[in-house]
Amino acid sequence: MATSKPVISTSFSYETLEEKLDIKPQGAKLHIGIPKEIAFQENRVGLTPDAVGVLVGNGHSVVVEHKAGEGSHYTDKDYNEAGAKIAYNREDVFKAPILVKSAPIVEDDVNLLQLNQTIISPIHYSALKVDVVKKMMEKKITAISYENLKDDSGTYPIVRSMSEIAGSAVMLIAGQYLSSFNHGKGVLLGGISGIPPTKVVIIGAGIVGEFATRNALALGASVKVFDNDVSKLKQLQNNLGQRVWTSVLEPRILSKQLKTSEVAVGAMSNEYGRAPVVVTEEIVATMRPGSIIIDVAIDRGGCFETSELTSHEHPTFIKHDVIHYCVPNIPSGFARTASQAISNVLMHLLLQISDEGGIEEIVWHKINLREGIYLFKGSLTDFYMSQKLNLKYTDLNLIIASRR
Repeated sequence: MATSKPVISTSFSYETLEEKLDIKPQGAKLHIGIPKEIAFQENRVGLTPDAVGVLVGNGHSVVVEHKAGEGSHYTDKDYNEAGAKIAYNREDVFKAPILVKSAPIVEDDVNLLQLNQTIISPIHYSALKVDVVKKMMEKKITAISYENLKDDSGTYPIVRSMSEIAGSAVMLIAGQYLSSFNHGKGVLLGGISGIPPTKVVIIGAGIVGEFATRNALALGASVKVFDNDVSKLKQLQNNLGQRVWTSVLEPRILSKQLKTSEVAVGAMSNEYGRAPVVVTEEIVATMRPGSIIIDVAIDRGGCFETSELTSHEHPTFIKHDVIHYCVPNIPSGFARTASQAISNVLMHLLLQISDEGGIEEIVWHKINLREGIYLFKGSLTDFYMSQKLNLKYTDLNLIIASRR
């Protein structure tokens, strides 16, 4: 039997079909609360009106406590025009499922917290109170800290911004207190023809040290940088794009340089715990009368043995004829700039949380974010905090995996 040939009909035509792509589930709508900070000398706010406007424009609702932006010179009207609701009752703000704070949770806040709330705020390891953490655990709080919040490039964006602000502010503060009207030596930092530049010693080559060096050089000062980490000193040279006088922390060299300096900046810190004391009282006593010490590491104990905590109202004291400026939280003195820096990071984070469908979804996809979480649904997931407070530690990766 002969096989029949295939018939090709002229009426037959090929049609392209639409490609079916995965549609991302609708993002979660967030309800965010911004309380007014009651912590000592905290002028910053977690979200600026511009950031609130972006969030409201994306369908989220924001409630702001009356005068929450006052310290950063943002008015209730600014927030209202951005689409936020102004609350005159603190309890109403704390009813929001997500709280954005610019200071840590304090004892007065604990009773207002809601079950299963998410809190984005700093944690100051030195001021941690076990009772506050325990109550947050009982309320099954999920908490993200500014200090440990990592971005996709593996850096800590808020810490970096605050360090940049502190480093830049240091030389402005030094210039102010070297003036005759502030009982300083009456010298300018430098840059005047025919006059030797003022000598600045910076201890610590991290971000604070780098920005302090950058600004001191821009003002025409002569800068000498100390750090025990040679790789940090190399990084500093590369970032500045010029050769700066650097040295490892050798006591005799450090002592010799401090004796002849007008400005000394302490910017050394450990990742956890107290900052190392690298300048003894004997060395401070040999410094020039009218010179100034700015101890940026004071919020972690300070780098100079003579340092004592001061405030923005009374920022300095004199010891051994040397002016000491030991104000913790220097960025709070430049609150509007600091608020904008924090807000840029948090606005982006909140939009990501919404896109992913909530905090539980985003921690599954964004591994970097996990480092910032110290409480997850009431479980303490920060190992250092568990050791310090003697509380049970739970591995966050295990919690996330077990929920899948």
